[in-house]
Amino acid sequence: MIPSPTQNVWYLFGWLPLRAYAFCIIAGIVVAVVLTDRRLRARGGPPGAVTEIALWAVPLGIIGGRIYHVVTDPELYFAAGQNPWNALAIWKGGLGIWGAVVLGGLGAWIACRRLGLSFALVADAVAPGLVFAQGIGRLGNWFNNELYGGPTSLPWGLVVHQLDPATGHAIGTLPGTYHPTFLYELLWDVGVGFLVIWADKRFKLGRGQAFALYVMAYTVGRFWVEALRTDHVNHFLGIRLNDFTSVVVFVAALAYFLWKRERPKVVEEA
Repeated sequence: MIPSPTQNVWYLFGWLPLRAYAFCIIAGIVVAVVLTDRRLRARGGPPGAVTEIALWAVPLGIIGGRIYHVVTDPELYFAAGQNPWNALAIWKGGLGIWGAVVLGGLGAWIACRRLGLSFALVADAVAPGLVFAQGIGRLGNWFNNELYGGPTSLPWGLVVHQLDPATGHAIGTLPGTYHPTFLYELLWDVGVGFLVIWADKRFKLGRGQAFALYVMAYTVGRFWVEALRTDHVNHFLGIRLNDFTSVVVFVAALAYFLWKRERPKVVEEA
């Protein structure tokens, strides 16, 4: 079986909270920035460009991810008996990837305009680093004892603790073991990252095709992992909302990928 942490926050000097979820998000951002910088330079991007892009994309991405989560699950924060201020408690988990991609992409576009860089060029450079960052971020869900699936007797079943929201310490343990869906997605994300790197080198992807490949491959994995999860989520047309979103986004990314493949390659478009 896979154990879970019995604590997700530590206090420095007895009052400054150090939250595992935040450290996982930060570690993912660092990996994404370093890898994107290498890939962008290899494409002729100027030194230091990734830093300015990150200064725009990261804050907006976090805001967008939280907005998506809150908007798609409003009853968790605004239903009777809930504390609406918890909508701001990002450290408890809850960042929707598509909200992060949309607003983070807006931030990257603004930075690209300021730097005179092609947005498609930057999107292709960031694709593998972004999905690696998503995988690292899933470790934060492990620390929070969240996003697990149904009961399982498989050797890699996950032990799940109930954490006190005030202290971050375990106050109980759920009976049995459960599918570690956070781990499934982490491993899938790593595979997608290496797939994009390989395909980019093998087929010389450009004009946003590497990013589209990332989106397609990620949504396939998210669809089957999401189907295993048992956490609260709203449904649309009888399926989990994130599964529905994955289908729509996959089709859009596939259409873009094929459209760009049919067009003759020219200088990267702004």
